[in-house]
Amino acid sequence: MDASMSKFMKGIPALTSERKPLTGTTSAPNPVPQQQQQPQPQQQQQQQLQQQQQPMVPNQQLTSLASNPLQKQLMVQNHQLNNPVVRQMVGPMQKKLITNEGNSVFSASDDNVIMRQVIDTHLPDGTDVDVKPLLLIVQDILKHSTINADHVPSDEHTNGDKPDRKSHQTNVVVMLNSLTHIIDKLASEMALRCLTGGDGHATALALFHTMGNFHWDAKLVLTLAAFALNYGEFWLLAQIYSSNQLAKSMAILKQVPTIMEHTAPLKPRFDALQKLIHSVLELTLCIVEFKELPSMYITPDMPAMASAMNTIPTAVYWNIRGIIACATQVASLTSMGHGYGIASTELQSWELSTLGLKINHIHEFLRQQLENCRRVIGEKKEIEFRRTFNQLFETIHYDNMKILKVLISPRDDILPLFDGSTKKRVSLDVLRKRNVLLLISGLDMPQDELSILEEIYSDSRVQGTRTDGPYEIVWIPIVDPSVKYTNEMDMKVEEMRNKMPWYSVYHPSIIDSAVVKSIGDRWHFRNKPILVVLDTQGRELSPNAMHMMWIWGTSAFPFTSSKEELLWKDETWRLELLVSGMDPNISNWVSSSHSC
Repeated sequence: MDASMSKFMKGIPALTSERKPLTGTTSAPNPVPQQQQQPQPQQQQQQQLQQQQQPMVPNQQLTSLASNPLQKQLMVQNHQLNNPVVRQMVGPMQKKLITNEGNSVFSASDDNVIMRQVIDTHLPDGTDVDVKPLLLIVQDILKHSTINADHVPSDEHTNGDKPDRKSHQTNVVVMLNSLTHIIDKLASEMALRCLTGGDGHATALALFHTMGNFHWDAKLVLTLAAFALNYGEFWLLAQIYSSNQLAKSMAILKQVPTIMEHTAPLKPRFDALQKLIHSVLELTLCIVEFKELPSMYITPDMPAMASAMNTIPTAVYWNIRGIIACATQVASLTSMGHGYGIASTELQSWELSTLGLKINHIHEFLRQQLENCRRVIGEKKEIEFRRTFNQLFETIHYDNMKILKVLISPRDDILPLFDGSTKKRVSLDVLRKRNVLLLISGLDMPQDELSILEEIYSDSRVQGTRTDGPYEIVWIPIVDPSVKYTNEMDMKVEEMRNKMPWYSVYHPSIIDSAVVKSIGDRWHFRNKPILVVLDTQGRELSPNAMHMMWIWGTSAFPFTSSKEELLWKDETWRLELLVSGMDPNISNWVSSSHSC
């Protein structure tokens, strides 16, 4: 094993790293004298009789000595195996899995020894598989592999998602041309070893040898697909055998009808199986996400990424062990019948839940590393965006769409604007090759300023239609990204945009946080409203034309500094300028005084 794997195993305690003796004297606070520990023959007979009378009830005093839930479960299991009645119930396969000191997940063997054997099978030859389309199909199979399949939510089957899913299925068909053989081989090998009582670790190593040339994420998804092939077949027969003669005959061979008739006593086992499958799937999705991280922002030597890469081989191993355990459960039910399944429900449920604890522990660690990687990526993207934001305005563009998409929304699948005149959502195309005034403000813009701006905007429409005006106004609501967005804020946004006759960004969340910070950097926006002017090519004509709008209104268009100088040069400093826009009586008084 390489140094990175050893480092990981030291940092992440394995399930077996804290094993303690599982006898009744473990961690006993008051040791019993040696002579009292040897029971008399009569006492032994009485203890055996008590065990036979209560074969399936865990020793409460024993479990109270455990320092954590996992150790408590281990103690309960050991206590049950010492019971002769339970030993008669447990089959050879389960005894080997639980008591084998060398290979079991429940034994005291070191994870380092296991991982050395796993790493030795890893011989990638550069074969790179896009596992996401295949994983999507596997998710769908596992999601509907349940007794209540008719009640499974189908929210992802919306009209908006159908094209995407169809594309994924097309990609799967192309990819399966080269992967069908190995998936079938893995499914057959797993089923055979589970039926013959194969050890979980030995089965896992055999599967790893078969997939030696694939990367870790592909190994995991291929094994999960092989399991889904058999598991999905079982539940497909369970769901349709009552209405399909072919399915009924096949189901009888697999004892499916009998198993379905005894779902009540088997419910704890099915529940534990579903929980473990869910844990396996969640960890699989997490591992696959690491491969999708953009390499331009995250490198293998970064701490979070390095920790994750060192952990992934161990995560893949234990996830495949979980898959094998699930396959074993199904194989034991279909081959040994519901009677054995009911008798061994408690033991099997315990095994599945214990593996689930191990997998959830690894998943939590990897999830934290994934979040750290995403945070680093977000920070780097923001720095890069803020650096290139200014360069964007120094480049000549054919029209203003590139600038507007960066400022408002780069996505084409949403309608980011709200039309104040029609009260409907519209796309950015309505602003193409138009002069645009960006009204940038918070949610507390004074109503009097809004009223004055609305009056000026209405005066700019000579014929009263939108296309007659020389410019368009777009309100960009700015909300501090560090402040939690509340329902009150949402109601305020809706109230303000409904009052405005121009366009508005439909929701503040549409604007990226990096854009918000870049607006502050370039145009020094803090809290006071500003009016940024862009021409038909997206060039910045004025960083803030608000004062020009108040003084001259639309006459100041296109609101450039040269236009402002010209207006001031032509303007005569007189009393009429100061009282312009005030009470008409004042203007009349000024005019009459000049005529006297």
